[in-house]
Amino acid sequence: MTTFVDRVELHVAAGNGGHGCASVHREKFKPLGGPDGGNGGRGGDVILVVDQDVTTLLDYHHSPHRKATNGKPGEGGNRSGKDGTDLVLPVPDGTVVQDKDGNVLADLVGQGTSFIAGQGGRGGLGNAALASARRKAPGFALLGEPGIARDIVLELKTVADVALVGYPSAGKSSLISVLSAAKPKIADYPFTTLVPNLGVVTAGSTVYTIADVPGLIPGASQGKGLGLEFLRHVERCSVLVHVLDTATLESDRDPASDLDVIEAELRAYGNGLEDRPRLVVLNKVDVPDGRDLAEMIRPELEGRGYQVFEVSAVSHEGLRELSFALAKIVAETRAAKPVEESTRVVIRPQAVDDAGFTVARDGESLYRVHGEKPERWVRQTDFSNDEAVGYLADRLNRLGVEEALTKAGAKPGDAVAIGPDDDAVVFDWEPTMAAGAEMLGRRGEDHRFEAPRPAVTRRRDKQAERDEAEQEFRGFDPFS
Repeated sequence: MTTFVDRVELHVAAGNGGHGCASVHREKFKPLGGPDGGNGGRGGDVILVVDQDVTTLLDYHHSPHRKATNGKPGEGGNRSGKDGTDLVLPVPDGTVVQDKDGNVLADLVGQGTSFIAGQGGRGGLGNAALASARRKAPGFALLGEPGIARDIVLELKTVADVALVGYPSAGKSSLISVLSAAKPKIADYPFTTLVPNLGVVTAGSTVYTIADVPGLIPGASQGKGLGLEFLRHVERCSVLVHVLDTATLESDRDPASDLDVIEAELRAYGNGLEDRPRLVVLNKVDVPDGRDLAEMIRPELEGRGYQVFEVSAVSHEGLRELSFALAKIVAETRAAKPVEESTRVVIRPQAVDDAGFTVARDGESLYRVHGEKPERWVRQTDFSNDEAVGYLADRLNRLGVEEALTKAGAKPGDAVAIGPDDDAVVFDWEPTMAAGAEMLGRRGEDHRFEAPRPAVTRRRDKQAERDEAEQEFRGFDPFS
């Protein structure tokens, strides 16, 4: 049964925004009291948050599909819809978020660090929010936007100061068990360690973490054994410790050749590991043959420039010296790092000549419009409502889309597509035609409140005429 997972593909979907409401206030003696449709609620976000209590991506391996809740639609009486609930997904410290193409979207290190993996859709505006001096009673509302849905890859890279690397059964798990309070599984057969183990070591005033990385074998960087799955866990470490077995029972192996093989795999993997400081630990010197071999090979390794320690996880020989040597390197590495500044908000103003959209010709009679605003407006439009379509045409005209189409050579009747190529809205362009004109007259105007006024004025004029006639009749004297 799988108990540790450090790489998963996650399918996230943010919540959709709620639709706006088209409603008219009605009460006794006021059949048309004005628009009162509320706005739709915002869709919930999908947020990844670092949680120190989470150490594996196992939950997402079993349940890879995660979706936030949708926003509620608006209602009459100026009642806005409820926002969708954000979906918070806890991830281990050191999780890297990538898209399916391998591009890094976020590197989550540190308790509470968060990343919005999917942003919820905006809620649509109700007709009360769309009312203006020219459009006093809109008979439409905007639709809510769909939430972002995409596939992401979560990859866990262990956050540790020291990484123990070496062949299977070299004694890495035994070392971490005596250097720290970690209790990894230990046995004398290959591939005992199937997951990286973390331990916390205190040496003087320095506290650092040490990781026992599962055993590497020749060809690990090409996918053999478990090496490729766990080489990523050494990327964040400040120092690499080669644990060499001086008491191996395999006749074709010796500490020097083991070191060469592991170094070749680290070079093949790359990712900056060639610049990390290294220490060499000759383990199992409590065995007589192991001590003899360690004394023979130590001068050669020191001649290569390595700092060498002879240790035993059984007798604890040499562990104190090793622990303080690692603490010194970790402290120097931390001191050399630049001081992290507080989070700053980077403001990138829009270019003065940026219109917010582009118009490109695609074929002889098809023009494509790309841009955040035009595409969002199209998604929010109810194309079954002529007045809503007219409102969209009015917004596009104010943005300058019609002028840009004219400059691009578009002629009346040419096809214009707005939106992604695989999901675009295509219509025949008529620069002077206002959609929904049968009801609105000129685009952008609303005469539904203007029409009754002449009738009311005429009734008042007739009443005045009757009053004047009555006054004249009352003042008439037939005998005068």
